[in-house]
Amino acid sequence: KNSAKAMEKELVTCSLQEKEKTAIDRSQIFQISPRKDLETKVIVVLGKAGMGKSILIQKICQDWSNGEFSQFEFVFWFDCKQISLPEKQYSLKELLLEFFVKPQEGSKEIFEYILQNPAKVLLVFDGFKGLHDHENFPRCSASQPEKALCSIKELLSGLIQKKILNGCTLLFTARPKDKLYQYVSKVDKTIEIVGFSPQQRELYITKYFEESHYCDHALKLIKEREYLFSHCYSPVMCRFVCFLCETVLEMGEKSLPSTLTEVFLKFFHQKIMLMQTDVTTTQNQESLATLARIAWCLGEKHQSAVTSDLLSSKEVKEFALKYGFFLPFALPRHSDSEEEEFGSTFSDFAIQNFLCALHLLLAEELKDKNLTKYLSFLSKKKKPYNWLDLMPRFLAGLMFLQDDPYFCSLSNEDAKQSTKKQKTLLKYIRRLQINTLCPERLLELLRCVYETQNNYLLQHVALRLEPDLSFLGIVLTPPDVHVLHSILKRSRKEFSLDLRNSGIDMQGLQALVSLRNVTSFRASLSDTVRLWKSLEQTKNYELLKASTEKFVLDPFKAKTMKDISDLSDLVEMQKKMMNCVQEASGCTRYEIPAIRNLRKLEFALGPACGLQGLLKLVKILAAFPSLQHLDLDALSENGIGDEGAKSLSEVFPTLTSLETLNLSQNKITDLGAENLATALPSLSSLKTLSLYNNNICDFGAENLAKVLPAMTSLRVLDVQYNKITGVGAQQLTDSLRKCPHIKHLVMWNPTIPYGVLEHLHQLDSRISV
Repeated sequence: KNSAKAMEKELVTCSLQEKEKTAIDRSQIFQISPRKDLETKVIVVLGKAGMGKSILIQKICQDWSNGEFSQFEFVFWFDCKQISLPEKQYSLKELLLEFFVKPQEGSKEIFEYILQNPAKVLLVFDGFKGLHDHENFPRCSASQPEKALCSIKELLSGLIQKKILNGCTLLFTARPKDKLYQYVSKVDKTIEIVGFSPQQRELYITKYFEESHYCDHALKLIKEREYLFSHCYSPVMCRFVCFLCETVLEMGEKSLPSTLTEVFLKFFHQKIMLMQTDVTTTQNQESLATLARIAWCLGEKHQSAVTSDLLSSKEVKEFALKYGFFLPFALPRHSDSEEEEFGSTFSDFAIQNFLCALHLLLAEELKDKNLTKYLSFLSKKKKPYNWLDLMPRFLAGLMFLQDDPYFCSLSNEDAKQSTKKQKTLLKYIRRLQINTLCPERLLELLRCVYETQNNYLLQHVALRLEPDLSFLGIVLTPPDVHVLHSILKRSRKEFSLDLRNSGIDMQGLQALVSLRNVTSFRASLSDTVRLWKSLEQTKNYELLKASTEKFVLDPFKAKTMKDISDLSDLVEMQKKMMNCVQEASGCTRYEIPAIRNLRKLEFALGPACGLQGLLKLVKILAAFPSLQHLDLDALSENGIGDEGAKSLSEVFPTLTSLETLNLSQNKITDLGAENLATALPSLSSLKTLSLYNNNICDFGAENLAKVLPAMTSLRVLDVQYNKITGVGAQQLTDSLRKCPHIKHLVMWNPTIPYGVLEHLHQLDSRISV
């Protein structure tokens, strides 16, 4: 469920069964397969912070107001960090018709209509992280939950448990790592917003500057800083980079900062420190330090909003609002007589992350040696600050920018302290056992070290990386790829990369694969084939040939129909590539090494797609000349049946290298066994054959017994847990006498009397009891 990864499209819908992805249009978000019941439908929109989840919700609401999504008569949109702030209780009516919108008249009638027509109601909860504390999520226990006073969490719990407004549609937005699925037992549709493609980044930047005379120069300036341009995959970061670029061009400067920390340092400086007197500069430094402390206190609780009573300093609040670090919002009132209350929330997750790092650096109560515990590549504990995921990078970057004039303008820390903190980090990373870090923590280390731009640290880490680097299942964003590429390039080692299920985009895959010291790589088949097709279209035959030689496929496990389709595309790609590579290298014949060297293929599609997938797979099996191990046994049972066995047996003559064939648990009967037996002798290298737990009876055993002498390479035969009786067992035993090459026959069956099996074992010790 949590494995939705990034693709190039903005919206991706994920099938939770097969985890396949397809791009969708905004108008398709509420299209759910018809269901018999009219229960509450749950849709989840995932996306990393800054990807535009809230903007998408605003656009949905705008579309609805313009007549789209007409199945809903009511749409209610809640910002979770706002509604979960006050320690108050609300009824459903107050939440809908007081907090969100207050009708001028007829509230009672409207609410009754909503209760009677829940299918016409859409409830949107934006930012699910703001609604839970990672420990406790209460159950709704009220006897009349629609009318009872509950906390926001209890109300949401009632909606999820279908005790409140059963039949409505719930739309949640959340970060991929939020614990949403612990509280929502059934999700009808999962959608992920993924970042801008390189083309979309260019379009955004061009639109941002389209009315400026800097338009052409701005795009060139940003693209020159590849790291910053990679960060522009995030809409929020793209906006920050554009703002800073605009400022830089207006000041007549010719280049942008090289790291994200420098971008935000300069951003804060431009916001609050220009054209200030000495007096106001000191005041601003104090206000900023207080605001940084508030950011940290909230961040530790996974919060970004604060009420007025918790923000005691009026000056700090005005400072934050003046420079756009805070955004105000009104809190709900129980009655008109209550005085209106306001809260404030940090305007952006990145601003709060930067302020948290600033607080840790400036806080006098924190000793230098304690700073390193706030970095996320600790090896002993669980990652403690994943909600503040940018904070460790900013902290590392700021440690090496404390002599920077911009940093000095934001704080009054002396130079000796800054040097001491740098030495603390250097000492800590020197002692770090980099080879023991898990992939996620290693990636965080690389991010932090890159932000320092310290040559010694960068080289130190590059030289201590393991040759085999696996990022299997770890999301690699465009900035991550840039950092990894930059550090790998510094090393003299040769590397093997595993990039499967990392969501790496095509440009990133091409960049890593093109490194000379990356000698082999694994990546998803679809991404790899897409890269090769792109290289073919651009006639980059040299890189095309080099990347095919580095690609590793063995062993390959097919879990979905898409895996089989991708494997077919790979075989088809080989046919298309022959002409291209011949043109580039002059060779008369070319095979993709990954195809030529595939030795083990596991097939685990399950009963729903098992037969369909196998019928497609057998068409391409002949393309793998080195295939030694074909495993069709799966925990969920593929159930290829007699039809699948017959289809597979037809291609046996082409599988000349096959040594192990596992057909266990596939519902094969005597008919399938007969078809298999006819073709088995053509598997000239077969050593192990397993037909464990099928439905083979004595007739099937008889057919197998007939061909055993002809299977001269066979060493082990397993026919356990079938329906063979003593008759079939005797036939197999008689055949075994003619087969000195066979070392082991496993044929325990509940239908064979134990005494019979024991007698056969005494006749031939190769038979297992």
